[in-house]
Amino acid sequence: MEILFIPLALVAGGLLAVQAGANAQLSKAVGSPFAATTLQLAVGAVVLLSVTTLTGTTPALLAVRNAEWWHAIGGTASAFYVVSTILLFPRLGAVVSVGLFIAGQMLASFALDTFGWLGIPEAGLRAGPAFGLLIVLIGAALIVLGQKGAADNLAPSKLGWIGLALLSGAVLPVQGAVNALLRHDLGGAPFAVGTISFLVAMLAMAAVLLATLALTKTPCPRVAGLSSMPWWGWLGGFAGATYVTTVFTAIPVIGAAAAVSLTVAGQQVASIFVDTFGWFRLPQRLVSGMRLAGVMLLLAGCIVIKAL
Repeated sequence: MEILFIPLALVAGGLLAVQAGANAQLSKAVGSPFAATTLQLAVGAVVLLSVTTLTGTTPALLAVRNAEWWHAIGGTASAFYVVSTILLFPRLGAVVSVGLFIAGQMLASFALDTFGWLGIPEAGLRAGPAFGLLIVLIGAALIVLGQKGAADNLAPSKLGWIGLALLSGAVLPVQGAVNALLRHDLGGAPFAVGTISFLVAMLAMAAVLLATLALTKTPCPRVAGLSSMPWWGWLGGFAGATYVTTVFTAIPVIGAAAAVSLTVAGQQVASIFVDTFGWFRLPQRLVSGMRLAGVMLLLAGCIVIKAL
């Protein structure tokens, strides 16, 4: 069973590249990244609710009434992450932001495993996983440095934004651990957990959208643009649902650091193909040798974390 989660986590991470491309099209169609994310989360919630119904685990949704309240709000991390990307990409650049997200994810997942926080079995400080973490962080640094001019965005004057990027990455493994606790509360029904997580995330993003419309001069989303959007623009919700469900089911089995590092590696491998061939109507970008080396180190770090 444990070995099954290794390819599943890699594939789930790769689907995040699909989610990014789909969300870009959806955002372009409606004219608002907040509205696009809200729609994407709604699609994911509907998909997971449908699967919950088909698997006969709908009654598990009612068990949320007996769960600790904070076990049910893991989905807010998704909204926080999305809002952070919208704020950070123009200020730090996409490559630097993603590199910092990776660092935040790995540091948080390593801490969860080491100290046994949020219900994860305590593993203690071990040399093998610590070495694997170091390899992954070096790989993330190479991915950042492999993009021309990206390192300039790490200036001390941007320390606050750098901190936000690290925190935004850190909330993702925390979300996975909290969702794993909710799964225990709901009697082990993974799709019911995913449904609740996506519903909470959707409501949080809808609140952000409404606040943005009320407090700024942001134009209202355009529904008419959806008719000209390619069909795969709706795949973001499916990809996100697969990712979230895989992570919180994998964490109790293979550990937070292994699960997160595998999804990160899968995402970076898929992003190389997206950048090289310009998939999902995204711009073609030259993938440098340093970035390729960074991705290889990510994969090597995953092996070390899991094997030692």
